[in-house]
Amino acid sequence: MSKLVNGVRSFSTTASSLLADATSASRSVAQPSSFQVFRDVPPLRQLRHQLLKNERTVGFVPTMGALHEGHLSLIREAARENTDIFVSIFVNPTQFGVNEDLSSYPRTWDSDVEKLEKLNDELGRTGAPGAGQITAIFAPTSKVMYPTLPPSSEIDGQGSFVTITPLSSKLEGALQRHYPDRVYFGQKDVQQTVIIKRMVQDFLLDTKVRIISTSREADGLALSSRNVYLGDRRRAVGLTIYKALKAAEDAYLSGKTTRADILGAARSITDRVLSEQQALPPAERALFEVDYISLADPDTLDELDLVDSTKGGVLSAALKMAPLEENKPGEDCGLGDGKVPVRLIDNLILQPRA
Repeated sequence: MSKLVNGVRSFSTTASSLLADATSASRSVAQPSSFQVFRDVPPLRQLRHQLLKNERTVGFVPTMGALHEGHLSLIREAARENTDIFVSIFVNPTQFGVNEDLSSYPRTWDSDVEKLEKLNDELGRTGAPGAGQITAIFAPTSKVMYPTLPPSSEIDGQGSFVTITPLSSKLEGALQRHYPDRVYFGQKDVQQTVIIKRMVQDFLLDTKVRIISTSREADGLALSSRNVYLGDRRRAVGLTIYKALKAAEDAYLSGKTTRADILGAARSITDRVLSEQQALPPAERALFEVDYISLADPDTLDELDLVDSTKGGVLSAALKMAPLEENKPGEDCGLGDGKVPVRLIDNLILQPRA
């Protein structure tokens, strides 16, 4: 078994040697002190195998970097249930649509590593029995993840993919392959969570899927790595997505069960705010486009005309904040000076009612 020394997890001699060998076999991208960085799959698999032999458990937290408190909350949850946590940092090209700018996604490796180091120190100081820590960061290149063909975001693009139908054809959708003891996802990407659950069930994988509630700002805006592009004006208007979902939730909680009543409450919010913004001069407004507002079955994501109150449902929405038309002097326009379109997604779970 392992022990904590100065906040850093120490393995048995065999595991430590293996970790050193595995690390030397991979190309280093940083020199963190409390966990190892892997760029390739085989050495990470070796470490996973050795941990399994030592009766340790691994929790996996997949990310695209640009870490925020939402990611850290997933890692904390993983640390409560596992001895070791693997965190991936990979900006996956196939999670971007053909019209989305992959190059504009924030890449913040140094600050990500710093945050993970501080979190490991925090976890080491808790002293709770069985409390886990971050053991490995998996930071592959696209060539490692897609070794035979360049990744494609085109529908029906070439390459080797796992497709879970019909779930993967609904809403957002993204899929990553992994076989840890437990895997942790935030609720914000609700389609991803449903697909992963279905994949684990259909492929008989011995992995437990943990879904953690969406981390939010005090006013309700869901935390997202893309929020750094919003700035003050678009952030204020971007909160419309949460207000619309809350209005729909309130309609359900008041006894409404029809699609027209529940989604009508959400649409009234988005329509009103958009109309108000369109009436403002270009230097003051923040325009947006609603991609969808959905009311779906929690298991199949099929759109619902009527909510079964004994089962509940999933409210989800996506809207795209357009680039600012004009900037005001001294205005905080966010990273990219307000020129980067920002797509926001969010969801709320309609809990079953007696």
